[in-house]
Amino acid sequence: MRILGIECTASPVSCALVEDGKLKAEFFLNLKTTHSQTLLPMVESVLKLSGIEIGDVDAVAATVGPGSFTGVRIGISAVKGLCFADKKPCIPVSVLEAMAYGLVSQDCYVCAAMDARCNQVYNALFEINGGSVVRLCDDRALMIDELIEDVKKLDGKPIFIVGDGADLFFNSVKGLGLNVSLAPEHLKWQRASGVCFAALPKLNAGETVDPDKLLPFYLRLPQAERELKAKMEAKS
Repeated sequence: MRILGIECTASPVSCALVEDGKLKAEFFLNLKTTHSQTLLPMVESVLKLSGIEIGDVDAVAATVGPGSFTGVRIGISAVKGLCFADKKPCIPVSVLEAMAYGLVSQDCYVCAAMDARCNQVYNALFEINGGSVVRLCDDRALMIDELIEDVKKLDGKPIFIVGDGADLFFNSVKGLGLNVSLAPEHLKWQRASGVCFAALPKLNAGETVDPDKLLPFYLRLPQAERELKAKMEAKS
């Protein structure tokens, strides 16, 4: 069972191949490069160096949000292009859930935080039990102070913060006496390997979609739409 994973919802961009539950290849960049220029060459390299073609992959997993509106669209468009001709199954994955899979060897809570600007984060909370990831809440956009109150309710286990908003949130909670730590650098970021591992149970459960049904999941409207809505409300 081969899953190709793609992730570019924030500054990092990556592509990975997992076969029979084992990571076979992964390319990762966190250089604030242009995803539209780097993603497909990554995919081509992962496939070529692994000695397979896209037709040899059982499914392609992509993070559909939350995150950068442009990044999400680039990733989804790339997957549609790869899968459309052969109607290859696609697996939509939350990037917040994908990050939790990087810590499955721990007995802990995972607080996934992506910087949503204006003192907000995109967030979801997870509990890791015996290598299983248990979701504690839906993906959401909320103020940092609101997330602090939720994290205060988690007790008995260490809490690791992951995501491109991890440092931002950690700086807000590190003096509060909570059992909170930043995840190690190599586990902190959004990675395509986590996308693949999060997609595996979904593939086994038949939770796939056709390429044309793969759609972005936004927690709030794009800035242009928010500004237009504000102007329309101001006129009314």
